[in-house]
Amino acid sequence: MAVTSEVVHCYSELAMRVSLMAELARGKEWGRLPELEAQCAALVERLKVLQPLEVLDPAQYDEMRRLIARICVDQEEVSGLVKPQIEELIARMGSLHQQQTLGKAYGRPH
Repeated sequence: MAVTSEVVHCYSELAMRVSLMAELARGKEWGRLPELEAQCAALVERLKVLQPLEVLDPAQYDEMRRLIARICVDQEEVSGLVKPQIEELIARMGSLHQQQTLGKAYGRPH
C-alpha cells in the first residue's frame, strides 16, 4: 500500500474545490465562490511550504500532474464564466458613477 503524500492530498483538495467552483459558476451561483477561493489560496500557501520538503515517488508525481492538469482546466472554465460577470459589474458601476456625477452637477430630477 502506497504512503499518502500530503502534497498529493493538498492537490486533490485543491482540485475538488476548483471543480466545485466551476460547477457553481456554471449554475451562476456566485455567492460561494469567494469562500472557495479563500480555501484554494490557503491550500496553495500550504503547498508552497510542503513541496520543497517532500519527495514524491513516480506514482505520486503522476497523480500530482494529473490533478494539476484538472485544476488548470477547471480554473480556466471558472475564469471564462466569471470574467464576463466582473466586466458587467464594472460597467454598471461606471454607469452609476456617471449618474452620480451628473446628479451632483445638474441636480436630481424631480
